[in-house]
Amino acid sequence: MSGHIEVRIFRYNPETDREPRLENYRVPLIRNMAVLDVVMHVQNYLDGTLSFRCSCRIGMCGSCAMYVNGRPRLACRTQVSSLGTSVLELRPLPNLPVIKDLVVDMEPFFAKYREIKPYFEAREDLRDFVRISPGSRERGLIDLMLECITCGACYGACTMVATDPQYLGPAALNRAYCLVADGRDARGKERLSAVDGTHGVWRCHSQFNCAEVCPKKIVPTWSIQQLKKMCLFRRLGLYK
Repeated sequence: MSGHIEVRIFRYNPETDREPRLENYRVPLIRNMAVLDVVMHVQNYLDGTLSFRCSCRIGMCGSCAMYVNGRPRLACRTQVSSLGTSVLELRPLPNLPVIKDLVVDMEPFFAKYREIKPYFEAREDLRDFVRISPGSRERGLIDLMLECITCGACYGACTMVATDPQYLGPAALNRAYCLVADGRDARGKERLSAVDGTHGVWRCHSQFNCAEVCPKKIVPTWSIQQLKKMCLFRRLGLYK
């Protein structure tokens, strides 16, 4: 691969700028270039004031999620060649406050996560460690859903979050399902109570926007549908 790519990057510093803007840059293309390589080139050689997040560079930490050509993606895992365009437009993740440039404040996202108490708490009657076999049906129900790296891509793509800032969002609800579906967990009823409301599972309209952008191929919509069933069973007194 040779030549250059035209890059438009969202720039905004709330401390100095009245309005956000798109800045244009011309970046040389290299073989196997990722979007993260593009923003690093801009920061290193063209404009050192550009702000963005990154850490692992191998799609595990989720910190480099941004809006790439109109879609939430991990910058480190998105190859420029895969986009099939000569123009690259980079914006911060939607539905989250902008701190500076491509950096967003993830606190609203993690605040929703904390609402569902995202940690495992064993039942009192399970005095000894109980292992769930990798090949068991119970593990199969949540196996893929455990791969979430809390990158926020699903949160940025969710139209329900955009219309209802109090909506828990797909990542938090997916985590709630993983815990409620675990027979060893002691807080299932409490967690279902937290998600069974206007701003919980019933706000999801099953548009699958979250599934389309998840870099780990998780389908949070499926998890949310399972939670809806569990919430209904709980209301009917059938949930154990």
